[in-house]
Amino acid sequence: MLTIIADIQIRPGAKHRENVLNAFRKITATVLQEEGCHGYELLIDHQSNADYQTKLPDVITTLEHWESMEHLNAHLLTLHMQAYQQQVKDDVLDVKIRIMQKGLSA
Repeated sequence: MLTIIADIQIRPGAKHRENVLNAFRKITATVLQEEGCHGYELLIDHQSNADYQTKLPDVITTLEHWESMEHLNAHLLTLHMQAYQQQVKDDVLDVKIRIMQKGLSA
């Protein structure tokens, strides 16, 4: 099982943020039905006053769980992901993707 962490750097401003959030709203249910997908969620900063919290207001993070690299690669080639990328191309500055696995076994 792979855990994917994607940090999506968006252009500053509420319009860009809403465009990306809306694009995710449209595809999430479809992605969750893909073969090999064991989780797909979007994360944003919690608004707290914790002095130890690092906030990145122009970053939206996805946390994904995929059965294998083959499933992840197939996901990236789907029509809905291609449409998502076109929809947010003017809102997204950069995407950093980390492909993780468990570091400790039980």
